[in-house]
Amino acid sequence: VLKIFKLLHRTRQEVFKNDTKALEAARQKINEEFRNNRDETSEEKINELLKIASDVEVILRTSVIQAVHTDSDKI
Repeated sequence: VLKIFKLLHRTRQEVFKNDTKALEAARQKINEEFRNNRDETSEEKINELLKIASDVEVILRTSVIQAVHTDSDKI
């Protein structure tokens, strides 16, 4: 559980680098989701949640694009 938690935060820092609002929003969401499920004891449910967390990490890493304006009409 700790491994995927740390991985999500590392991915968040990489994907949203230099975007303080997105970094903070992602940090809060990751922490909130893990906090909401910290008392879960069912092994089946824990494995399901870990799979979801892993899928989210992959989506963040492969599908999120951060654009930067380089000129008034260029991104």
